[in-house]
Amino acid sequence: MIEALRNAFRLPDLRRKMLYTAMILVIYQFAAHVTVPGVDRDALDQLFSGDQAGFLNVLNLLSGGAVSNFSVIANGVYPYITASIILQLLTPIIPKLEAISKEPGGREKLNQYTYYLAIPMAALQAIGQINIFESQIVGTTLIPGFGFGGDSNLLTTLSVIITMTAGTMFAIWLGELITEQGIGNGISIIIFAGIVAGVPANLVNLLQTNLAFNLLAFVLLTIFTVIVIVIIQEGTRRIPVQYGKRVRGRKMYGGGATHIPLKVNTAGMIPLIFAQSIVTFPAILAGFFGSGDTVRRIQDIFGNQQGFLYWFLYFLLVVGFTYFYTGVMIQNQNLAENLQKNGGFIPGIRPGRRTQEHINRIVNRITLVGAIFLGAVAVLPGIMQLVQRLVLGPAGASGGQNPALVISSAGLIIVVGVVIDTMRQLEAQLVMRNYDGFMR
Repeated sequence: MIEALRNAFRLPDLRRKMLYTAMILVIYQFAAHVTVPGVDRDALDQLFSGDQAGFLNVLNLLSGGAVSNFSVIANGVYPYITASIILQLLTPIIPKLEAISKEPGGREKLNQYTYYLAIPMAALQAIGQINIFESQIVGTTLIPGFGFGGDSNLLTTLSVIITMTAGTMFAIWLGELITEQGIGNGISIIIFAGIVAGVPANLVNLLQTNLAFNLLAFVLLTIFTVIVIVIIQEGTRRIPVQYGKRVRGRKMYGGGATHIPLKVNTAGMIPLIFAQSIVTFPAILAGFFGSGDTVRRIQDIFGNQQGFLYWFLYFLLVVGFTYFYTGVMIQNQNLAENLQKNGGFIPGIRPGRRTQEHINRIVNRITLVGAIFLGAVAVLPGIMQLVQRLVLGPAGASGGQNPALVISSAGLIIVVGVVIDTMRQLEAQLVMRNYDGFMR
């Protein structure tokens, strides 16, 4: 691998792409430290000094520290991802969008719609994120004058929303620059860089208490999780496909054999994002109903990620969303229809509806493995909390950090996926020039 990196730097065009990607990531990190105007730093420090908002630390990790700084790119590129998911879900439902997707250049048009949809999504996420923060802060406000009530300042409110929306579009633009002129998928690289940038600080905080146990737990947990993620993410079920022979004039066409690779985890880490959003919603909603015992109990369970109920519901939601999103993805691909149009068929299965039913049965079986895997990865922090209580006792567990949250479950899946994808792209470039790649 080291020799392959040396070969990559010897090639001028590859070296330029790698350095260009690194430069864009440095610019992104600079932007992550540009704070939104009007933010009360003391209120922000109070928010992240306690344990009253555990899920905010996960958001901060995925943004590379932009949330804790409440920078202009605190939303990251997630409004774009949300917009992309919404369009993917609406495409098979709305006939007009489905027709556009099948036209020549239709994917580019849908991608343009995704950018347009990302703008209002970024504005809504900015408002929602500030409201979440405000509900967790006691005795003060995060941005004085923000809001749409009688005591609010409309100019301040609009400037904050516009600034954060512009920061999101700037981050998306940086990702597109990497895709066009750098190495790898730009949006994924941006998220990857944000996660990796926050790991050193989280690791230092982890090792402040219970050094030996936390270090050993972090190393073993990371190695085991990475190995399982690679195995599951790269796992595929190959469905054999045969193409019939066609005679045109004196020439014979077709007759080849290939396969359809169905991934064990088709949904990636999208179910984790969906489930995280829903399972934390009760805590956000409870923040608008005062501070009674019931409200405090709900915030402890769903806001601070504590208790069996939270982790059990999180697991069920991840499994359910994995099946749902995988079904949508398979439906959008129209595998049976495309096979029939190109003269292909699965041996022993009649083309058309029977082929689609056969593919759906296989997908449902292999998705069970992927769903349980994602559910298990999602509840790793809860399992680690239990292990800490058993080994260190209640006092030791409550006073330290969680080794499973140095890199969150969704973050680790993103990191592994981006590394594998980028290595493959570099390998393809090297093999084209008769060099040995990474994976040989």
